[in-house]
Amino acid sequence: MQKLRVGIIGCGNISTAYLRLAPLFAAIEMVAVADLNMDAAKARAEEFGVKALSVDDLLGAGGVDVIVNLTVPDAHFTVTRAILDAGKHAYTEKPIVLTMAEGELLRDLAAAKNLRIGSAPDTFLGGAHQLARRLIDEGRIGSIHAGTAHVMSRGMEHWHPNPDFFFKPGAGPMLDVGPYYVTNLIQLLGPVKRAVALTSSAFKERTITSEPRAGEKIPVETPTNIHGLLDFANGSTVTISTSWDVHAHRHGNMELYGTEGSLFLPDPNYFGGKVELGVPGGEISEVAAWDHPFGVPNQDSKANYRVAGLADMAAGLSEGRPHRCSLELALHAVDVMTSVLKSGETGNFVNLTTTCERPEPLGPDAARALLAAG
Repeated sequence: MQKLRVGIIGCGNISTAYLRLAPLFAAIEMVAVADLNMDAAKARAEEFGVKALSVDDLLGAGGVDVIVNLTVPDAHFTVTRAILDAGKHAYTEKPIVLTMAEGELLRDLAAAKNLRIGSAPDTFLGGAHQLARRLIDEGRIGSIHAGTAHVMSRGMEHWHPNPDFFFKPGAGPMLDVGPYYVTNLIQLLGPVKRAVALTSSAFKERTITSEPRAGEKIPVETPTNIHGLLDFANGSTVTISTSWDVHAHRHGNMELYGTEGSLFLPDPNYFGGKVELGVPGGEISEVAAWDHPFGVPNQDSKANYRVAGLADMAAGLSEGRPHRCSLELALHAVDVMTSVLKSGETGNFVNLTTTCERPEPLGPDAARALLAAG
């Protein structure tokens, strides 16, 4: 398999995960990083043994095939467009864009230049979620007609050093954490037809309690309490609640209800975890874990393989096949999330303008094929 040479734009917290985990995979090699802050780029480059370049120099570098966009969400569109304009494949952190108009422009540009775009999240490729996919595809819980998804906490200002952007338009719990849940629902159930929601915010401003800015107040400019209902093309309806206004709760991360049983999934923000099956009569038991490599704990007792989507895109390029963290999947997820927020503003059902195919499952053998030997 030919290795693709990868550069990164954006040397914030998430860049360490990409640089640390990239050597696990066969089809990619990290070669350079860039940031508007050259000191940040140099520090990250020294830490991981890659080159530090300016953003313009990385875009123009001849020895780079793919650039990963790890900038803040409101810069995702501009930076990804610049990557495509430079003639390189692009892979971006979630959400891929903040509006459907931006997504359509990127889709057209990539098609015109015969380039690929991939996007996080790739956690749905994890062993736990692919096990759930297998159970669904095998009909273990029958026809799925309903479900729930909950991602709720007290907010980001309690741990993130610079939490401002989390509370601006284009972020909030739906667009920041929601992509993990929405993308997993799409890979399990297929595309969404329409959405409706109620949205609110408990606070007009938040007080940072993390260092180094403890005590500073930041304005809340986007809903932080979102309760939506998704109507899927397969006939199932799923309640999705995302909130940063909750101190504690007892909701499960994700539950799916079928005609022959129920399925209980772990947090889609992670690759691994416990999958449970509820059978007629109400008995719930844990499903035996399978030998999926992306379910094996490798960091703080958790499975973290957050470069898997990028590696699969690189392998897809070499093998001439579609990649699983595709532009179509990412844009449909954005369509779902922005439709939920639009419904919260208008009080009306919102019909989605996009659709997509479920990505191909990633079984244990296919996952192992992405890993470097040894």
